[in-house]
Amino acid sequence: YAIRAGTLIDPARGAVEHDQVLVVADGHIKAIGPHPQLPPGATPIDLSREWLMPGLIDAHTHLTLTEVVGGSAPFESFYILESTAYRALRGLRNALGVLAAGFTTVRDVGNAGDYAMDDVRRAIDAGWYQGPTIITCGKIIAPFGGQSHGIPPEQGAFWKYEYLDADGPAEIRKAVRANLYHGAGVIKLVLDNNRYHYSVEEIRAAVDEAHHAGVPVSVHVFGGEAADNAIEAGVDSIEHGFFLTDAQLTRLRDKGIMLVSTDFPRAHLDIIGTSGGILPPPEVLAPKIIDRLRRAHRLGVHLVFGSDTVMDVAGRSRADLMLDYLAVWRAAGVPSAEVLKSMTSEAAQLLRVVGERGHVAVGAAADLIAMPADPLADTENLRRIDFVMKDGHIVRQGPAAAHRSR
Repeated sequence: YAIRAGTLIDPARGAVEHDQVLVVADGHIKAIGPHPQLPPGATPIDLSREWLMPGLIDAHTHLTLTEVVGGSAPFESFYILESTAYRALRGLRNALGVLAAGFTTVRDVGNAGDYAMDDVRRAIDAGWYQGPTIITCGKIIAPFGGQSHGIPPEQGAFWKYEYLDADGPAEIRKAVRANLYHGAGVIKLVLDNNRYHYSVEEIRAAVDEAHHAGVPVSVHVFGGEAADNAIEAGVDSIEHGFFLTDAQLTRLRDKGIMLVSTDFPRAHLDIIGTSGGILPPPEVLAPKIIDRLRRAHRLGVHLVFGSDTVMDVAGRSRADLMLDYLAVWRAAGVPSAEVLKSMTSEAAQLLRVVGERGHVAVGAAADLIAMPADPLADTENLRRIDFVMKDGHIVRQGPAAAHRSR
């Protein structure tokens, strides 16, 4: 392909270039410039009235999971009411949908049944379906009980389909290895969903084992001593971190730990609630989330976009709900250029796909999106994406992106 871009945005370099042509072959970008040499027979794609940029990355998805809006069933009921096969089919549906919306890479961080998302990843990698690049964590590793609460003992540990109970360094190392066996590209720990949490020694065991295999470690944590332990142990990312202090955020910055901030919009919190009382009510939590994001940005923490969307709403796609989170970044005063960077090159660094994905450069994978309005002027324009290319294959092509002869 020879793609003519009216405006080319590469957030990794902070570059905005006009009237550029990208040569794409064998799934990769081969040349970029105003007048590059075109291979014989290159198919032209005219995006001269569009803004072209790298495909988006969401670093915190749960594509197999949904909460029934307005339902009365507890969260834990999904562990036993939905089969792994059913969860995998939902995950595949959502994976295909988010790719069509411009998310060419996602990191799916658990709550995926009995390794359901790992099988979705395998099916896409095998070429059975045209989906996004998916980084999976396998099962979430957690102290006894996972993220469940108050399950009667006679019911047994039915959370085992979602979590690996692991207490003490030896059990944690074994749990890490189990997930690596199933192809995990990230290891996820839950730290503070109960009255007990992992020690520095326990977290370090996970970090050591995962890093030995070249895999990063992310931790679900809101703040307090559990966050201190995670920072001290040298994890790669904090997920959520709603109650991190300035001192903790500064330590994140200084240690190069990334914050996947999962900035729930108030409207989402009103629908799904706040984790059965673990978190304060929406009217209290929503402003705290904005304030934490504002402080993290001001202090120079590496921010990565992650949505944590876990609900289905009639008439709206999962990707559309994911993009709702951008409103919080605007409310926190994060400039659009940095938002786009958090959704591309910063996320690629965390996912360890930097150089291959998350930027526009010769040699990078041809994961590209385009839209008829400037996302630097308003990130809401990301809802208008009408061209998606994944590994050099056209996924979506709107009227403005139709093939045209020169």
